[in-house]
Amino acid sequence: MQKHSSIIQRSLRYLMLGIIAIALVGGSGCKSKKKAAEAAAAAEEKARIEREMEEKRRAEAEEAARRKAEEERLAAERERAAAAENSPERRLEKYFDAIASGTGSSSKSMQEAMSLFASPETPVLIVISEDGGQKDYDRPTTIKEYLNYLKDTKNNVNRIFEVKYDAAGKITELELIKEL
Repeated sequence: MQKHSSIIQRSLRYLMLGIIAIALVGGSGCKSKKKAAEAAAAAEEKARIEREMEEKRRAEAEEAARRKAEEERLAAERERAAAAENSPERRLEKYFDAIASGTGSSSKSMQEAMSLFASPETPVLIVISEDGGQKDYDRPTTIKEYLNYLKDTKNNVNRIFEVKYDAAGKITELELIKEL
């Protein structure tokens, strides 16, 4: 019996050592799994942060591109407005208004307006009515006579309808329309 009990005791010791060994191996396996899970979570967090940063950079780049396009559009619009303001037609309208206002600078405005024309004898046609595409003109005149008329009457009731230019950019014919 003693032999039998010593076998049982040895078996129990081996069993206990086996359980302890399994617990140690299993415990260390959980720790390595935990470390692997933490490493995977850290890598996933890093990848998420990198994606967010990339999305933020892309959004900032798109916003910068939108701002640049808007600035370019506004600059082009300002240029068009400035060009329209400085167009020969607009300048001529200003000269006509200045001459008709009768200020002391009427003579200077007349000279500046004349510099836009090919000659003082450039024809000026004034449309007094239009019916079905047919235009009815007032008596033809020249730019020199028209500017003197504006200076004398101090009344500018005509607006520029059409302007024809020569190769040098000088006005060769001016068509005005009466404003009612």
